[in-house]
Amino acid sequence: MFAGNTSEQSNILADGAALSADRAIRSTQRVANEALDSLAVSVQDIRHQTAPLLNRANERAIALARRGVDAVRDGSQQLRERALRASDSTVGYIKDEPVKSVLIAAVAGATLFALASLLVRSRDRG
Repeated sequence: MFAGNTSEQSNILADGAALSADRAIRSTQRVANEALDSLAVSVQDIRHQTAPLLNRANERAIALARRGVDAVRDGSQQLRERALRASDSTVGYIKDEPVKSVLIAAVAGATLFALASLLVRSRDRG
């Protein structure tokens, strides 16, 4: 009878240990689930808080890009207008002073030719 009593006590101890382990596992799962739920709520809160900031930053970036495009467009328009005025001024000067214009063009051409010749010679020497 003594041996049966020990076997029965072992079974009771094993059942108790299994029950304790099962409770510990369930408790750990519950704590983990609560932590995950809390984390999910925190992530949602952060997402709701940062969405307006991100939208504002995006709107500012778009506005800056538009201003940049407008500035480039305005600058190129001004450059076109200046080039047109210079062209008109040059044509007017040529009409008013044709001999001087031809002489100036000849001197400019000769100067460019001389510079090009010097560059070619210095490159050939090097």
